[in-house]
Amino acid sequence: MSEPTMMTARGDGVTIQLAEWGKQGKPVLCIHGITANCRCWDVVASTLASDYRVFAMDLRGRGGSEKPVSGYSVDQHCRDIVSLLDDLGLERPMIIGHSLGAFIALAFAALYPDKVDRAVLFDGGGDLSAEQMAKVFAGIKPALDRLGKVFPSAEAYIDLMKRAPYLQPWSPALETYCRYELEEIEGGVKTNIDPLHIQEEAMNLGKMKADSFYRRIGCKTLILRATKGLLAEDDILLPETVVEKMMREIPDARRVDIPGTNHYSILFQPSPLRDKALTSFLKE
Repeated sequence: MSEPTMMTARGDGVTIQLAEWGKQGKPVLCIHGITANCRCWDVVASTLASDYRVFAMDLRGRGGSEKPVSGYSVDQHCRDIVSLLDDLGLERPMIIGHSLGAFIALAFAALYPDKVDRAVLFDGGGDLSAEQMAKVFAGIKPALDRLGKVFPSAEAYIDLMKRAPYLQPWSPALETYCRYELEEIEGGVKTNIDPLHIQEEAMNLGKMKADSFYRRIGCKTLILRATKGLLAEDDILLPETVVEKMMREIPDARRVDIPGTNHYSILFQPSPLRDKALTSFLKE
């Protein structure tokens, strides 16, 4: 995998950091999940970089982007994207979002149809019940629990992440992703994400009615779905009934299930099926 070029752009009142792969072709903007960062896209970007100019942003409050005290909601992230697209001079990119990023991509495609060529929703964007959302947050609790903790060294943190059952098998891409989010402090290292920002994000996400955006999406949409749970079989982001509703209501949608993957491995592990589905859709 090639190393990206790092850059910054103006968001809506904040500076946003981005990774860039490739220098030619149509622009693609990738948006990560709730506690993730731009380097979660290394594997996917490596597949696309020969044909597209691929950007992956650090959402405000994550990675190298600025971290204001508040302002963590899907609507605010959409405003940040409008600003950074204008700042970078990117017209009608293809938007790809994972998890929270899929909800952002969904809302952005509905709210700013003239600014999107097409959208890809990686294991997210579904209209979940409160019960299913609670199962999902229980599944990602280990990822949430790492925030705010001080670890004696980067190696100690990596050793912890290597033992996470939902991140198996471990890979160089996962190690790059985890090291990217660390910052040195007195006594060791910690992630550069404030748990209070994630609490605000989660609260606002819980209020979002994803299905209110479905019929407003005018671009082609691809839904890539992981079939396995994280810690249980049912803590998945896109249950079958939820995907069926998306397929009924999003005007020009298609879906591809990626068997054997969970919410993380659908991004981080090699998958010829995922890569073929993604590249075929972007070339339509």
